[in-house]
Amino acid sequence: MSTSLDLYTIAPPFNDPSLYHRLIGSLQYLTFTSPDIAFFVNRASQFMHKPTVIHFSTVKRILRYLCGTPIHGIKFRKVLFSLQTFCDFDWAGDTSDRRSTSSFIAFLGSNPISWSSKKQSTVSRSSTEAEYCSLATTTVDLYWIRQLLCDLHVPLKTSPTLWCDNVSAISLAHNPVFHARTKHIEIDYHFVRKKVLRKDISIRYIFSNNQLADILTKPLLSPTFLHLRDKLLTQLESSV
Repeated sequence: MSTSLDLYTIAPPFNDPSLYHRLIGSLQYLTFTSPDIAFFVNRASQFMHKPTVIHFSTVKRILRYLCGTPIHGIKFRKVLFSLQTFCDFDWAGDTSDRRSTSSFIAFLGSNPISWSSKKQSTVSRSSTEAEYCSLATTTVDLYWIRQLLCDLHVPLKTSPTLWCDNVSAISLAHNPVFHARTKHIEIDYHFVRKKVLRKDISIRYIFSNNQLADILTKPLLSPTFLHLRDKLLTQLESSV
């Protein structure tokens, strides 16, 4: 998907909507093992009700990408049990309603085990608000994964780490002085801050160019996309 492609551009309707639906369904299944296509499939699935030729062209580009990268995938390695999550957002990135996209990728050691790319349910009035909503959503999923590991008797050496590239959102999680200016996200604020104070999670800063979850928030330039993809996926041995 091009970084400049507008999927809301008026275009002729695609003449076989049922084919579009089947392809999107198959691609959604593939996202369970292919986080590199999750954002694009999520975006294309928003036009199931009335796909156009532009939307079908986007789906074909995803399919061509998959055909060209058959040896890239997830390879699980034996690692120490540490849980960390990368959390990111694209503020007001959807031009139709200006809702932001939240994303996260959770790792057990160096193995990606869970990821998500999803539009936020409300319009955020600032980048800090968008990031904090993303932090809250990610914290819920991270805590659920931690509880699942506990039920499976998988010991964690340290508290889970949540990596974020927004300094204001991190400050908000640690500093109650910000509370008076952010009452509209009070529920998210108290939830995340409680987890931080109890040391259930640790929120740390990461530079944007190392933010792995960025691949799930928006279309990226090819070099950036390939850089992040190669950090997520392993080049597997060909079975042919």
